[in-house]
Amino acid sequence: MTDDHPAPSPSTPPSTPLTLAEVEALARAAHEGQTDKAGRPYAEHLAAVAEGVRARGGSAEQQAAAWLHDAVEDDALSREWLDRAALPQSVKDMVLAVTKRSGEPVEEYTARILATPGALLVKEADLAHNADPDRLSVLDGATRLRLTAKYARVRSLLGL
Repeated sequence: MTDDHPAPSPSTPPSTPLTLAEVEALARAAHEGQTDKAGRPYAEHLAAVAEGVRARGGSAEQQAAAWLHDAVEDDALSREWLDRAALPQSVKDMVLAVTKRSGEPVEEYTARILATPGALLVKEADLAHNADPDRLSVLDGATRLRLTAKYARVRSLLGL
């Protein structure tokens, strides 16, 4: 990850390694116009997860993965883009580890996270923001209960 060129377009991978600031800009652009379940700009969630990783002592690679953690899952960036992106393989591995796959049992998903170096911290920060009581409080009761149970189960399977 370097500091010497402008931010790339989400459609074309750059030829030199992305800086953390470029990954942030790319993630923000890729998720532009998306909102979370509470109607907030999705980039707020990405920023909170990246900050959660940083605050927990995460590396620059883990912070980059935090910015990109939902990009493939949400079709904001393609798997092909990620494969070609000028990112360390560890970042790509973490992003793919935390990317849920259609029909995948939660036990397989959490096992993949646990088996991928660095991914647990990214998922921990993601769960912490997703389960934030202030964030959940704006949702209807049924959704709040469903998500609270879902996040608790994932945390338990991850040993958090």
